[in-house]
Amino acid sequence: MKKALILFALCPMLAFADSSKTGAVGDALQFGVPLAALAVALGKDDNEGVWQLAKGAALTGIGTHGLKVTTAVLRPDGSTYNSFPSGHTSLAFSGASFLHHRYGWEYGLPAYMAASYVGYSRVYVNRHWKTDVLAGAALAYGVSYFVTTKFEDKNLAVVPAQFGNSDAQGIMFNYSF
Repeated sequence: MKKALILFALCPMLAFADSSKTGAVGDALQFGVPLAALAVALGKDDNEGVWQLAKGAALTGIGTHGLKVTTAVLRPDGSTYNSFPSGHTSLAFSGASFLHHRYGWEYGLPAYMAASYVGYSRVYVNRHWKTDVLAGAALAYGVSYFVTTKFEDKNLAVVPAQFGNSDAQGIMFNYSF
């Protein structure tokens, strides 16, 4: 699964071969990153993680759209007054931050790479300022930090142990399949 996530994260780099696809790849990855997070949680049979991902995405979405309405920042292309923060970036970072906070850096790093590409694409296609992208990423990271707990595999037990009638102490690991 980790190899698939790394390949998934590196796929956006192919868009540099044809820069006209940069925006389209970013548009797709805004959903791809949280969907990959959902796939990981489901693959681990982690119902609590699914709930935390959904809660984090919902709170991030509410915060993002609330800020868009209250700040009314003009987009760099001059089209509308809803630039701050970047919704694409906040959604992508919501999935990436969940993977990092729930399962660790081995899942989080490739997801952060893909989410960062989303942010890059939004600036590249002139739909957001860099500050919009940074704010979207920070908002999603912050929400995830507060709503996501570390995954604990219910099949793994790590307990302190005393060996025999001596003073020898240690840690016992048990994994049941």
